[in-house]
Amino acid sequence: MNKDIKKAVEVLRNGGIVIHPTDTAFGIGCRIDDEKAIRRLFDIRKRPKSQATPVLLDSLEMARGYVETIPQEVIGKLTKPYWPGALTIVLPCEIDKIPELVRGGGNTIGVRIPNHALALEIIRGVGVPILGPSANFHGEKTPYRFGDLDKELVKLVDYVVWGSCTLKQQSTVIDCSKRPWQITRKGAVELKL
Repeated sequence: MNKDIKKAVEVLRNGGIVIHPTDTAFGIGCRIDDEKAIRRLFDIRKRPKSQATPVLLDSLEMARGYVETIPQEVIGKLTKPYWPGALTIVLPCEIDKIPELVRGGGNTIGVRIPNHALALEIIRGVGVPILGPSANFHGEKTPYRFGDLDKELVKLVDYVVWGSCTLKQQSTVIDCSKRPWQITRKGAVELKL
């Protein structure tokens, strides 16, 4: 594990906030199980409290610990072909395990396994999912390159991992919590439903 990843893991484990690259864009994250860090992340990003935030995982097994169930159809049509990758899947979640802010007060959660070795190493090192919104102030431009990061935002976090994003495109979001499934954001993965 390189020293950048080691430091990011240490900061996250201790309730800090880290900016790091993923396959899609630079993300800003904290542990899913630290409500104080989550509140701070929302405050830093000026994110509306009613807006759920995506969650990054390292495996289907990790996802199973936080969502109610992953239907076989979701596994066959979505996770097998597109994970790891730029597809965020919204599913009913285990409400008692997911802080209200993360789910925007609702009962679903958007989960994704990034196709990015560095991001995956960080998640594995922390041992729990990390929040995965893009590293920008709410409503501002998504940072796809290190140089795109807002210097004011960088000053507010505890650590920044240098690196690059491979896709430089936002993830596609599909809501599988209801029928029919609905694409709520078009992105890097083109889905045919």
